[in-house]
Amino acid sequence: MKAIRSEIVVGLTLLVLGAGACSSQGESSVEKAGAGKPPVAVEVAPAVEADIEESIEVVGSLEPKFAADIKSEFTAVVEEVYVTEWVRVRKGMPLAKLDTREAEAALQAARAGLLQAEVAETRASRELDRAMRLREAGLVTQQSLDEARTALEASQAATAAARAQLQAAETRLAKAVLRAPFDGTVAYRGVNPGDRVENMGGEPLFRIVDNRLLELTVSVPSTALSSLRTGQPLEFSTDAIPGRTFRGKVQFINPSADPVSRSVKVVAHVPNDEETLRGGLFVKGRILTGTRRGVLQVPRLALVDWDPSKGVAAVFVVNGDTAEKRPVWTGSATPHAVEVTQGLQPGERVVTRGAFNLRSGDRVLVSPLPEAAPTP
Repeated sequence: MKAIRSEIVVGLTLLVLGAGACSSQGESSVEKAGAGKPPVAVEVAPAVEADIEESIEVVGSLEPKFAADIKSEFTAVVEEVYVTEWVRVRKGMPLAKLDTREAEAALQAARAGLLQAEVAETRASRELDRAMRLREAGLVTQQSLDEARTALEASQAATAAARAQLQAAETRLAKAVLRAPFDGTVAYRGVNPGDRVENMGGEPLFRIVDNRLLELTVSVPSTALSSLRTGQPLEFSTDAIPGRTFRGKVQFINPSADPVSRSVKVVAHVPNDEETLRGGLFVKGRILTGTRRGVLQVPRLALVDWDPSKGVAAVFVVNGDTAEKRPVWTGSATPHAVEVTQGLQPGERVVTRGAFNLRSGDRVLVSPLPEAAPTP
């Protein structure tokens, strides 16, 4: 029995020693593997001092500055329509004509009423002249003279009223022809000959827009108001016309902020003489608020774990053939570069491509930047 126990103890001892030897060999192999990790291919760029444009990122929609819904000012039947949708019109060009028979009859009646009033005024004027001569001869009383003068004044007032009624009838007849209020394009036509239109009611008969000057309405956070001014340039792009940048100018700033979002509405004017842009397009852009000189910047691609709201990020700084992960503090940003306020020195190289494979202390192999193609 003692012999069996001795053999078990010896066997366990040999197993422990063998396991220790294997563990030592495994650790040694892992260390050798880590030391032999190939360098990571990366691209780098230096941190440089350059001018940076301060800006406020905005989004919004374009709308024509000048647009009008055309409606009838009285109830009538449409007699003729002269234009269709999407055609250009000039100011004063006729769009449609309403039935004018009632308006023409009212005009004739007004002319007749004016003639009657003028005849009555002429008669009253002659009666006053006769009364004045008779008064000089002592043949009429002063009361009769005053009555004649009053009759003339009343007839003169009646003539003025008849003349105003004639002018109103002429205006009503002129409004039977609907005209373009300004140069533009017929964006909508909602009427046909024979349709009955109501006095300023229902849908518009036409909608005229002028796309040569657009308004871009955006919302700006109240925290950025201190740097916002009228006249500042604005640049933007839209997915509807890729690859192009358009420009405008801040025209109006709402004097009050929205109580819910704490933002302020800003309106910019966008010249559009070629009418490339259209009303209703969604755009993204920025208001340029100023320029700062000698600002330390790195490419956006160099930032790792960037939190713009807190202004913190990290970069991999290349020193020799080793990359070191370093925290940095960020400031303003442009579409391609970000200001670094702390954590880097000018000239230090940071990784712009390949950082996702890196850990602090890894060896790196810096890839040369592609050379520009020769100019033919």
